[in-house]
Amino acid sequence: MHGHLPHIQEFLPLAPYTTLGLGGAARYFAACRTDAELRDGIAHARERGLPLLILGGGSNLVIADEGFDGLVLKLETRGTSREDAPGGVRLTVAAGEAWDEFVRLSVEQGLSGVECLSGIPGSVGATPIQNVGAYGQEVSQTIAAVAATDIRTGESRSFLNAECRFGYRQSRFKLEDAGRYAVTGVTFMLQEDGRPQIRYPELQKNVASTVDLEALSPGAPALQAVRECVLALRRKKSMVLDPSDPNTKSAGSFFTNPVVSCEAADRLRARHAGLPSYPSGTGVKLPAAWLVEHAGFPKGYRYGGAAISENHSLALVNRGTTTAELLSLARRIQDAVQEQFGIRLEREPVVIGSTSA
Repeated sequence: MHGHLPHIQEFLPLAPYTTLGLGGAARYFAACRTDAELRDGIAHARERGLPLLILGGGSNLVIADEGFDGLVLKLETRGTSREDAPGGVRLTVAAGEAWDEFVRLSVEQGLSGVECLSGIPGSVGATPIQNVGAYGQEVSQTIAAVAATDIRTGESRSFLNAECRFGYRQSRFKLEDAGRYAVTGVTFMLQEDGRPQIRYPELQKNVASTVDLEALSPGAPALQAVRECVLALRRKKSMVLDPSDPNTKSAGSFFTNPVVSCEAADRLRARHAGLPSYPSGTGVKLPAAWLVEHAGFPKGYRYGGAAISENHSLALVNRGTTTAELLSLARRIQDAVQEQFGIRLEREPVVIGSTSA
């Protein structure tokens, strides 16, 4: 049956496969270079009753010090196909492709829609799960469809954008169907010779002070200029992976920006002068970074070998720590924010293994 079962290794340390560089070993581990290998790996786990973890770029993952007592399938599928379609260009990308490589190639081809998402680590397959977004763009704005394998049955199916139930840093793959589907590919609809759409104030300011966008022709030149600005902003916050910058040893933003009702926001603003807020859907989005800093956790804060990045208040950094200690720092921050503002910050990365919540 398993003509494509990938080579399975035992007791493989997982820390090197994560941007945090933390966590114990996988009981079983296999790299999947094709969808067939992935399907057979999933079937192998199902038949043996093994817990299963699909691993992409490991940039949004916190693995317990005890490791993972099941089968880890590392996605290493590759390939992108392009077709012209009414209203744009459809690009179907294998889940194992590096996200930023896809963004770079799109920008080079003059295709707009993902340029503000430059420099985000991780794999393409992970982006729909939590509707990855930054600088005013979210992948849900350009995703046409998501291809996935049902882990319970091994069946392949495709979800159109509306069926993914995207929300702020959310989708069905993270909520009601968490752990049920392995994303195998994502189809994006991008615009040819598009002008970059810059909605985010910090990026608008940065672009305006760096480059005359109007003077650049639409497509690759204008998109390239925006990509460079985004990468520069992310580097300043240590949000582009760089072995020479210890602040990048993180899982990106550890907490999502809370969205509260308009009434709750009014009450909070009345009590806390200077609290920034932004309209979001039917509510108001509050910057988690502001809440963290004003609850007594400044940039560079140290807690044993865990720390807050010196350049970004939401990134928790591994400076020679354990997962348990890092999660303990996260809980201290959550408790302090809750005590001060009555808001429980939600963790953004996925926590794997037997660590207490």
